Amino acid sequence: MSDSMGSVKQFLLVVGCLMLFSCQQKDRSIVVSRIKNASKLATTEFVLDKTILAARDKKLLFVIPLNAALFVAYTEAIVTAGIDVNKLKKEDIVIDGNSISIKLPPVEVINFSYPFDKYRIDKELSHDEFLNKFTLEDHEELYRQSELEIRSLLKQIGIIDQTEEKTRQLLENILKNLGYTEVYIEFRECKTLFPKLDLTN
Repeated sequence: MSDSMGSVKQFLLVVGCLMLFSCQQKDRSIVVSRIKNASKLATTEFVLDKTILAARDKKLLFVIPLNAALFVAYTEAIVTAGIDVNKLKKEDIVIDGNSISIKLPPVEVINFSYPFDKYRIDKELSHDEFLNKFTLEDHEELYRQSELEIRSLLKQIGIIDQTEEKTRQLLENILKNLGYTEVYIEFRECKTLFPKLDLTN
């Protein structure tokens, strides 16, 4: 009789563990689904204005220095930042009853647009028409350098902090609505905002 009761207890214990595992797996799939939806909503878009300034010494007959040739242009960059949920690992989500801990992938630039049609020359401030004119190659190089400057400064203008905060707020609300009373969210360190194509190095 005792052996029979022992077998029943072991069976019930196994069934209980399987049910708990099944529930956790179901909870995990729901959480992953919600994270994916939230990550789309949490993307942040920034419009950055960049002024290009350049000067070149004018020379009469390329010998006698005159006043500098000045060049001023205005450009615009559009940056979209977010997290790549495809980089989320199984071990990044830990569920313990009503408590959940999530370690999200780092914030990265999803899209970077620096359209040349936004390149506007200030003709009132620019006066490079006399000698030493800025060539097409000069304009292209100035534009390229300006883009690299913008890329290198993105970390310093709060893009990471703002995107993390927006993502955290959305996820906390979603997870609490799912019944989690303790929610812990952190992000992996952002080593580069351009993991697929880092042109700042």
